[in-house]
Amino acid sequence: MCMTSKKLVVVGQGYVGLPLAMRAVDVGWRVVGVDVDESRVARLAAARSYVEDIPDRQLVAALGSGRYEPTSDYARAAAFDVAVITVPTPLREGAPDLSYIVGAARSLAPLVRPGVTVILESTTYPGTTEELFAPLLTEGSGLHPGIDFHLGYSPERIDPGNRVWNLVNTPKVVSGVHEDSLAAVSAFYDTVVERTVPVGSTRTAELTKLLENTFRHVNIALVNELAMFAHELGVDVWEAIDAASTKPFGYLRFTPGPGVGGHCLPIDPSYLSWRVRRSLGRSFRFVELANDINDHMPDHVVRRVTEMLNTRRRSVAGSRILLLGLAYKKNTGDARESPATRVATLLADLGAHVRAADPHVDAARLPPRVTLVEVDAGELAAADLVVLLVDHDAFDRDQVARHACAVLDTRHWLPTHDRGRRPVAAGGGHPLIPAQVARHDELAFAVEPL
Repeated sequence: MCMTSKKLVVVGQGYVGLPLAMRAVDVGWRVVGVDVDESRVARLAAARSYVEDIPDRQLVAALGSGRYEPTSDYARAAAFDVAVITVPTPLREGAPDLSYIVGAARSLAPLVRPGVTVILESTTYPGTTEELFAPLLTEGSGLHPGIDFHLGYSPERIDPGNRVWNLVNTPKVVSGVHEDSLAAVSAFYDTVVERTVPVGSTRTAELTKLLENTFRHVNIALVNELAMFAHELGVDVWEAIDAASTKPFGYLRFTPGPGVGGHCLPIDPSYLSWRVRRSLGRSFRFVELANDINDHMPDHVVRRVTEMLNTRRRSVAGSRILLLGLAYKKNTGDARESPATRVATLLADLGAHVRAADPHVDAARLPPRVTLVEVDAGELAAADLVVLLVDHDAFDRDQVARHACAVLDTRHWLPTHDRGRRPVAAGGGHPLIPAQVARHDELAFAVEPL
């Protein structure tokens, strides 16, 4: 496919915008990648990627093709055919912060011409495209969406580090403020993805994104709370999850962990809850309960750390604790809203000597009072407790099992074939705790689940 006469502007060159820009270059679009972060622009211009899914060699090829230009200057976006907005939409004190969308709309509006297509991808609440984004474009251009130019919304579905589903093969939900706008939005994405899924309105598309992540958020909260109760009841929650997962209908597998992170799960459901409360005056109880459970999982991890150290006659204060993983998910350096950061901070507040290893996370994202280290036999052996927070493939299970004296495994990562059962403490003080038992100095090597 050759479309060198077509110009695409992608505003925002992060985890969403950069993969879209690279894919568009691959299929022949001339792409201007706009980002307000000058340091990001400089790195892109030097072909140094900060997104794991985009290797440096892909940036080299894109720059070498002459069809990709990273810039912070909106003037370089002039005469575009399609513009896609992929800027962040964080929460500020529990309320949506749409300032990046507002800024992008105001900067882009003077460049809008009759016949162009503008698409919002940033996650937001239902109504944003028509109630906020469209009026700003009209104000700055004097043109009207659905009449003079095409306007639509298409929620991003990027999953950093996913080796199976990517931008190209993940179905893309598309919408428009009018039938002609929908057709234009679909036509653009048909050039970069394998399948588009049209819906009837931008509000539906906006809700679709929030529904997807609220579904995950609520179900993760369910298994997280279940994991806490199962531990206290002396039941192996992971074995129960494995067994339930054999049911071929009516069940989807979700697993517990130290909390939720990234841009989506800690934020998107709150957008929906905020919109419901603001527009309808009612609370979205499922979301608020899920927020409460998932937000406090790092506290549960710290309680489990305290329990394990107590059984080894140690306190958290003064203990050397090694955290494996600081990202919010496996095999990525994305540390946005990572629960591991909260765990590290809580442990440091309690007086622990916290050390952390993560081969993907930039050292600049390291929490205060935490020392970044490489995982080796000496580091593992010196730790009073190892806490596995992210099951990166780069970590060596056998090495951890050989050299660590005790491990809190929040991801069910270590081998289970030789796990035994630790008996109930005298007086019934502690329930059965699954543990792998071997000799390590004077104490038994213990691997305990979340």
